[in-house]
Amino acid sequence: MHPVILAIESSCDDTSAAVLAGGEIRSNVVATQQVHEQYGGVVPELASRAHQQHLIPVVEAALQKAGIRKQDLDAVAFTQGPGLLGSLLVGGMFAKTLALALGKPLIAVNHMRAHILAHFIDAPRPVFPFLCLTVSGGHTQLVVVRSALDMEIIGQTIDDAAGEAFDKTAKLLGLPYPGGPHLDKLARAGNPTRFPFPVGAMPGYDFSFSGLKTAVLYFLKKETAQNPTFIQENLPDLCASIQHTIIQTLLRQLRRAAHDQGLTQIALAGGVAANSGLRQALQDEAQAQGWQVFIPAFQYCTDNAGMVAMTAQFQYQAGDFADQLVSSDPRLKLA
Repeated sequence: MHPVILAIESSCDDTSAAVLAGGEIRSNVVATQQVHEQYGGVVPELASRAHQQHLIPVVEAALQKAGIRKQDLDAVAFTQGPGLLGSLLVGGMFAKTLALALGKPLIAVNHMRAHILAHFIDAPRPVFPFLCLTVSGGHTQLVVVRSALDMEIIGQTIDDAAGEAFDKTAKLLGLPYPGGPHLDKLARAGNPTRFPFPVGAMPGYDFSFSGLKTAVLYFLKKETAQNPTFIQENLPDLCASIQHTIIQTLLRQLRRAAHDQGLTQIALAGGVAANSGLRQALQDEAQAQGWQVFIPAFQYCTDNAGMVAMTAQFQYQAGDFADQLVSSDPRLKLA
């Protein structure tokens, strides 16, 4: 059963709409928001206003690109949470109104589940069960994925997420927002072992990155007090060393969880999955451990409606529909 689904994603600062038909993503349109750059981070009120401006043009573009009429839809899906409440409400209210007007079923999708199920958009696809490391600006999780609708978080960050660690340390280095991609690019020309920073060592499978941020802050204060141009003179090595530390923190817990759970199929999801250093380190680790690694295409790593549509197809097939009373939930749990 391959329904025709329009999906909407508006959890943070990207407005996206996608159409899935015949089991394939026919369109995946994303409008980014440039307004936040001058503030060095996402401003929730500005994000929700931008969603209001972008949503209708994005939906129209997705339908047109897919060659699908609104009347041809079998369901309308949207991101219920987690995310910014105002942003979620914009996408959720639009989806509910459209579904009601068309007389079509409504599907409420968990954003973190969608990141994981983005692996099923294109081949190769993992086979259940598998272990997924989800790394994004707001979340870092280790998830045992038993089926499309049966997932268990076995480890997560207790403070900053990996994406936050990238962006906050990049800001300390004077890099523009969002800092993660800039740090990744500069790190390619640097020495990853020149400046040793502490690897967060948490019990079990949890993560911690706040200690790294503090260590980098005090290290830079000390060095720039002696040499005001220290950051500029050592920027590639600093970026490489910070990135190396974040990656080693992630791999340390991933390695432990994979061994304890007896899983060799490993998936990487979330916006930070686009980081070239992490991708390469995971491939190297896979060779050493005998893992089979799965990473979605770049456009399905960052926030997008394609992954929401794919998740909605699984829910449609399971008869998992929402009614008009469903509420957006900024702290929606995966389980």
